[in-house]
Amino acid sequence: MENPISNLINKISDLTEAQRKVADYILKKPMDVAFLTVDQLAGIVGTSTTTIMRLTYSLGYSGYTEFQKGLQEHFRSQTAPQSRLEANLKGLDSDDLWTSYVEHQINNIQSTVEMISTSTLNETIEMIVSAERIYCTSVRSGMPVAQYLTHGFNRLLGNCELILADLSDWIDKVVSFTSSDLIIVTTFPRYAKRIIELVYRAKENGAKVIAITDNYSSPIVKYSDLVIPSNSDSIAFHNSAVPAMFVADYLISAVAIRNPGKTKERLDKINSILTDMKYHHQ
Repeated sequence: MENPISNLINKISDLTEAQRKVADYILKKPMDVAFLTVDQLAGIVGTSTTTIMRLTYSLGYSGYTEFQKGLQEHFRSQTAPQSRLEANLKGLDSDDLWTSYVEHQINNIQSTVEMISTSTLNETIEMIVSAERIYCTSVRSGMPVAQYLTHGFNRLLGNCELILADLSDWIDKVVSFTSSDLIIVTTFPRYAKRIIELVYRAKENGAKVIAITDNYSSPIVKYSDLVIPSNSDSIAFHNSAVPAMFVADYLISAVAIRNPGKTKERLDKINSILTDMKYHHQ
């Protein structure tokens, strides 16, 4: 669904006089409308709930609730951090912040689980274990996910490397990418142009791309062989990496469990070295 504000502006000439009155208020105070009930909005504007419902239908939404969710998502993912914080504070119960946070993250994880099919996860794992080399990359809020994946896969498989997209050094690596290589990229709003450039160049050389991102309208999707959607909403101003870390932890666990022999052999060797290092330092 497109930006609800742009959608409303584009369709305003087709609205009835009563609907335009509602539209005018939405355009003047969209952040307020994002958290008003349909009854509250009708009372403020001085119209009926039926008029508001018909307005949202004409914009292509199933109803006011869907339109309102579109507004909320727009403010959380497309606006400046301070505006996103303001939008979130309007719907937040600050009396019990910890409970609100926990409930929010549980809902985030649940919605992420519902968006990812078993076949997508199976295909992801197959791409990981069959890759000759694996590169994980991200910037800002997605970087902890890339670092966690790199550590986990390198410990299990020994062929994973972290690429810092903020540094131009990745150019020296990307020129030698082949179809046997895999890039796992994590990206959330505001999407970094340098991530897109890295992936675009990798695809030019035939590398496979798995994207962990917040939705299918993310600009990284067009360059990806496989997309793992991950809700990045937070109760504050930032993108939350918690659901993506949940996915990352599953992928590491699944790779280990599906390759028990190879995993045990490698971990035994690593453990032997770590134990020996501890012995010599005593």
